[in-house]
Amino acid sequence: MPELPEVEAARRALEEHCVGKRIARCAAADDTKVIDGVAPVRLEAALVGKTIAAAQRKGKNLWLALDSPPYPTFQFGMAGAIYIKGVELGKYKRSAVSPTEEWPSKYSKLFVEMDDGLEFSFTDKRRFAKIRLLDNSFISGIGNWMADEVLYQARIHPMQTASKMSKDKCETLHQCIKEVIQSSLEVGADSSQFPENWIFHSREKKPGKAFVDGKKIDFITVGGRTSAYVPELQKLDGVDATASRSKRRKDKESDDDTKSKNGRSAPKKGERGAKKVIVAAEGSSNKVVNAHDDGREEDYEEEETKTTKRGRKKKEKKAKVSSKKASHASEDSDEEADNKVQAKQGKKGLKQPSTDYEDPAKQSSRCWPSKEAREESTADLSL
Repeated sequence: MPELPEVEAARRALEEHCVGKRIARCAAADDTKVIDGVAPVRLEAALVGKTIAAAQRKGKNLWLALDSPPYPTFQFGMAGAIYIKGVELGKYKRSAVSPTEEWPSKYSKLFVEMDDGLEFSFTDKRRFAKIRLLDNSFISGIGNWMADEVLYQARIHPMQTASKMSKDKCETLHQCIKEVIQSSLEVGADSSQFPENWIFHSREKKPGKAFVDGKKIDFITVGGRTSAYVPELQKLDGVDATASRSKRRKDKESDDDTKSKNGRSAPKKGERGAKKVIVAAEGSSNKVVNAHDDGREEDYEEEETKTTKRGRKKKEKKAKVSSKKASHASEDSDEEADNKVQAKQGKKGLKQPSTDYEDPAKQSSRCWPSKEAREESTADLSL
C-alpha cells in the first residue's frame, strides 16, 4: 500500500507540474466514504479559481496549499494514488490505472484541470482513502512498514515505551527515521531498490519463513497493528523488560491454574509418550489419557458397546428359542385336540381316514396261501 515514500513521490510530481497554476475546473465524486466531512459541491467551489502555491506533506498526508484557505488534503489509505495526465509516475500494485483506461478513471475521486490544460486526478479503487477540506496543517504517523524498518535499524523493540527510552536511544531513533526516509526517496519509492539488508523485504512472509541477514523475524500485535521485528537484536530495556517477564510468568501461572482446574496437569519430563489409564467409577466409561497429547482423552466406549451388543444378541437368541418351543407346544396341543375329535367321530361310525400302516400278521396271511390251498395244489401235482 502507499506509505510515506509513495506519498512524497506524488507530492514532488504535483510540485513540479502544478505549483503556480490556477485551477480552472474540478469534479468531486459523490462518495461520502472518501469525500469526508464536506459536500462534493462545496469542495469543487472551494478549489475553482484558486492558485496552487505549494504541495506539502506531513507523514502520509498530503495537501495543496492554495493562495487562500481552506486547503484540500489527501490521505492515501490502502490504494490511493495521484495521476497526472501524460506524466509517468510510480505505480502501486493495488492502485495502478492502465493508460488505455478512460480518463479520468472511473475510480477518480477528485479530478482537477489547470488553466494551461494540464489535468490530474486522485483515484482510489478500494475506497479507504480520505479527501478533506481543512484550514490548518496537522500531524500524522510515519506508516507501518517504515515504523518496522526504523525500529529494526535502531534496534528498538516495537513494545518499548517511548518515555522510558534513554536519551542516546532517542537520538538513534531520530537518526534512523531520517536515514530510512532518505534512502527510500533516493530510489523514488521503488521498493525493489531498497537496501537488501532491510527487514522490509521479508516482513510480508509467513511466520517461520521470514529472515533478515540470517536472523529470524517474529510478528506481534502492537496498538492493533502487526509489527515485524528481530527478537535477537530488538530487546526490551529496563522496566519494560521486567514487566514483560512478569507478564509471561503470570500468563504461565494462569495457564497452569486453568489446567489444574480442568484436571489436566502438564506432562512431566520423561512421561512423554506414556499413557495413563483412568478407570472411572460407578460404571462410567473407561478413558485413557495420553500424556504425550497433553491430556487428550480417548473413550473405550466402543468396546463396551460391542459387549452390550453381544449380550443383547444372546438375549434375542434365547427369546427366539423360547418362541420356537412355544410354537411347537402349540402345534402338539392342536394335534392332540384333532386326535380326540377323530376318536369321537370313530365311535359314532364315521369313516376314519386311511393309513399306510399294516399289521405284519395280516401282511403274512395276504402274501402266503392257506394250508388247504397248499394241499389242493399238492394233490393236483400228484395226478
